[in-house]
Order: sequence, then C-alpha cells, then structure tokens
Amino acid sequence: MKTKGKFITLEGPEGCGKTTHIQLLFNYLCEKGYKCVLTREPGGTPLSEKIRGLLLNPLYEGMSSVCETLLFEASRSSLVEKFIIPYLQKGFIVISDRFSDATIVYQGLAGKQSIKMLEAINDYATRGVKPDLTILLDIETEEGLKRAKRAGRKKKLFKVDRMERKSLVYHRAVRNGYLKLARREKGRIKVIKTRRDINKTQELIRQEILRII
Repeated sequence: MKTKGKFITLEGPEGCGKTTHIQLLFNYLCEKGYKCVLTREPGGTPLSEKIRGLLLNPLYEGMSSVCETLLFEASRSSLVEKFIIPYLQKGFIVISDRFSDATIVYQGLAGKQSIKMLEAINDYATRGVKPDLTILLDIETEEGLKRAKRAGRKKKLFKVDRMERKSLVYHRAVRNGYLKLARREKGRIKVIKTRRDINKTQELIRQEILRII
C-alpha cells in the first residue's frame, strides 16, 4: 500500500521508557512543524481501547496464549483501518507505542507460538502495513520491571497489569527476542540503549527519526 506519510514505532521490554520518549518525540516533531499523530497498542480506537482493558486486566491472568494473540490482532486491525491508514494517506507522521513486532516477540519468541503463523495473522490484520522505522529501546530485564512497577502507581487502570505479572524468565525471553529481531531486520529496527539521562536517550531517538523524514 502506497502512502504519503511515515509510520514510526517504538518497541521494547517492560519499563524501557517508551511512553515517556514517544511523548517527547511527538512534542518535538510538532514544534518543528511536522504533521504528527500519536497512538498506542493495544488501543488507539474506541474498540481497541476496550480490548486493551481485557488484555491488561490481571483478573484474566489465566488467558490462553491463543486468546491473547487474537485479541491483540483484533485491536491492531481496528487501529490500522480506522487510524493508521487514514493518517498515512493524508501525509502525517504516525507514531505508535508498539505494533506488530510486539506480537512476534511477546507471543512468538517468548510465548513459543509459531512465528510463521503470527506473521500471517499480522499481515492479515494490518493489511500489509509495516513501520518505516522502529526504535527499539533496550534495558536490562530486572531494571525494566522495577521501573514498570514504579510507573504502575500512576496508571489509571492497574498498578501491575497482566503482562507485567508474567515470570522473570518470560520477560528475559522478551528482551532477547527483541534483540534477535533487531539483528534480523537491521535496516528497519534501530537499537538504542535506555540511559538514565532521558535527554541523551531522546537525542539518539531524534537522530534516527530525522534521517527518514
């Protein structure tokens, strides 16, 4: 699908700082005069936000991996159809907090589901839409989980969501999965190590973004 805009995603394990940096990036690009919109996964449309509530609710801790995957893909399908494609066609820079890479990593490489199957479902749900650039924020697993728990105190829905409750082994597999995916797709995925100095991390992100826009 040909579009006039650019699609940029931020990915990473829990506590890597995506939410903070995506907002800083959005504000920076808007100040520079770029037409930008911001979204997140799961979420971004009324329907997708409802699905987000189900996916992150710790009451559903026993949700099967297959059910989890299909809910993520249903949320993604609505986001692509109602938000991402329309804005890309208008020439906007669309910035998303997670996208299909998260499914490949969380449900595939860490969750042990078939990568080929997940890629096929992703292609169907996204209509083939893929990011022009993905920033992978990398952080040590234990440090990331500590940060996520601290941030949870400010969350509107749950102090610790269902995904954060998964085992340390699982979260280590998530981080390793992201790094493996980045090695496989060096042209699109740029790895940036999360630093304690937010400004330094943000500057590195901006450098990568400005190269493609």
